Amino acid sequence: MTKLIVDGIEVDVPPEYTLLQACEVAGAEIPRFCFHERLSIAGNCRMCLVELKGAPKPVASCAWGVRDCRPGPNGEPPQVFTRTPTVKKAREGVLEFLLINHPLDCPICDQGGECDLQDQTMVYGVDSSRFHENKRAVPDKYIGPLVATKMNRCIHCTRCIRFVTEVAGVPDLGAIGRGEDMEITTYLEQAMRSEIQANVADLCPVGALVHKPQNYNMRPWELAKTDSVDVMDAVGCAIRVDTRGREVMRIMPRVNEAINEEWISDKTRQVVDGLRLQRLDRPFIRENGRLRPASWQEAFTAIAGRVRGVPPNRIGAIVGDLAAVEEIFALKLLMQALGSPNLDCRQDGTVLHPAYGRASYLFNATIAGIENADAILIVGANPRIEASLLNVRIRKRWRQAPLPIGLIGERADLTYDHEYLGAGPDTLNELVGGRLGFAETLRAAQRPLIIVGQGALSRPDGLAVLALAARAAQTFGAVAEGWNGFGVLHTAAARVGALDLGFVPGEGGLDAAAMARAGSLDVLFNLGADEIDIGPGAFVIYQGTHGDRGAHRADVILPGAAYTEKSGTYVNTEGRVQMANRASFPPGDAREDWAILRALSDVLGHRLPFDSLAQLRQRLYAAHPHFAAIDQIAPSDGAAAVDALAKLGGTLTAEPFVSPILDFYLTNPVARASRVMAECSAIAHGRHLEAAE
Repeated sequence: MTKLIVDGIEVDVPPEYTLLQACEVAGAEIPRFCFHERLSIAGNCRMCLVELKGAPKPVASCAWGVRDCRPGPNGEPPQVFTRTPTVKKAREGVLEFLLINHPLDCPICDQGGECDLQDQTMVYGVDSSRFHENKRAVPDKYIGPLVATKMNRCIHCTRCIRFVTEVAGVPDLGAIGRGEDMEITTYLEQAMRSEIQANVADLCPVGALVHKPQNYNMRPWELAKTDSVDVMDAVGCAIRVDTRGREVMRIMPRVNEAINEEWISDKTRQVVDGLRLQRLDRPFIRENGRLRPASWQEAFTAIAGRVRGVPPNRIGAIVGDLAAVEEIFALKLLMQALGSPNLDCRQDGTVLHPAYGRASYLFNATIAGIENADAILIVGANPRIEASLLNVRIRKRWRQAPLPIGLIGERADLTYDHEYLGAGPDTLNELVGGRLGFAETLRAAQRPLIIVGQGALSRPDGLAVLALAARAAQTFGAVAEGWNGFGVLHTAAARVGALDLGFVPGEGGLDAAAMARAGSLDVLFNLGADEIDIGPGAFVIYQGTHGDRGAHRADVILPGAAYTEKSGTYVNTEGRVQMANRASFPPGDAREDWAILRALSDVLGHRLPFDSLAQLRQRLYAAHPHFAAIDQIAPSDGAAAVDALAKLGGTLTAEPFVSPILDFYLTNPVARASRVMAECSAIAHGRHLEAAE
């Protein structure tokens, strides 16, 4: 530790700290524009100037290391001053220069009310300028459908450039020109290609980059803010849902060091318009091949009429990817009351099962634990599109100290250097047998991490692949005291919670694929399962939010609440229990899913044992106590689960692994209803070029 005196306050800080960090430890507020805790130091804006005793002029505290400070003539600790007249004059001068070319269009700027330049000018600025020449004019650039440019406002802090280069790993932005002629742009003004590109608008301190879908639509002081959890993938990013009245206006990231730090994916952020388009807002009943609006009582009566007299083994239930734990638990209780063993949450056909132990289907190393790995093997996954923020964490670890990363599966640009080992199970088998050079790399690692994706598990030989991956974990020492490097990467937000509840076929029960086959069931409850094709024959009760694939096949539609319209529990891929809070209300006659199931159970003659969400959770926590530990990861049976998997064996096929995510932007009903996501998808796949031609 190094001793410093900041404004008369003595502090001990690590020598690798900058003066800016040391001043903040002492409680001093240091203004900044270019500095960001998660980006490299640029030292562009000079707003963070402080006075260092003995220095001939004010120094940029963001770029001056504590270890570079010289002690006094008698060995006294270095002294830093942040509130002297010299510092005040320096900051006023910096702001005067920054405002020379700034258009001062605060009344129409989307950044107004959340603008760093606005805030710091109020505190450190002066009320006049000595610059009377014409202001610089910079043409706006097209950089994609998610971020709008207002480049007259740019102060060249380069946060956006550093983000796409360092964090996103897709260096689409750069600077051309010098001095006053410097401009931030993409190559040939093309759209940015990163799945997390919209974070640059959050980073921009002046409104030069703003979120295009929300441009001129709202003001920050109009919005009510609700903390929640993202369900667009299984990472469980911390988000904030901003609403105006009953309408969700935008989704922003929250800081969560254990999961997403302070970033979110573009799909998470801009799926907002999909929450209000193509919504189911009333019950429907199919008559003579056509759906007609109905009352709740009519819908329940129709369901009761079809369920009455049907043998329990001819009734089934499938749970989709966006369902919360509460409604899954309620549906399971209802199916148990009906006596049916046919229930499944794995609509993609994955082989994961709670019978093998909880550690058999969790990302056991945890997302933050990726930073402790010293070698990584990715099997049947493309983390960049399946879990963008988890991929960001892998890249962060790779940037800290490049480590060996091997990939078995589809070739992909993962934004970091990696060794492509092969396409399918044969390669994994050779690796476990020691016939590939990467095997020695894994064996030499102290904390190897093996990531198994759904592309390896959602196939006929998935169980054999899972067993082989477990043997790889044993062979290379991935499971040891204090480290469990065997991890399953999920793509569905509801999957881990449903597996924790045991929402899988009972004895003699059918799985999702079998239930979807024509003629296998008489009645099928579909709780938001829109990624599976259900054959003819069964009477399908679809409970969901959008007029997607499930609603098209339904005989009765029960409109439910989206994830922003209900309070629900979700469990992410690492097993962390999280709570999503209600930010708005469902449209029309739509209701929360647990309440629909509770009301339906009355009509079916099997009343569920709760009348409120609190009572439901009381029953849930009694049956599964770990759901009560919000933001915690319950201890799992690590080594035992991996050992049990390794003993399963099975026959492998030669088919290559294929990622289950065919289109990053259109993975669920909410995203498919979004016009913004449709535009992003068209750009990603070149369809906008074909349309233009």
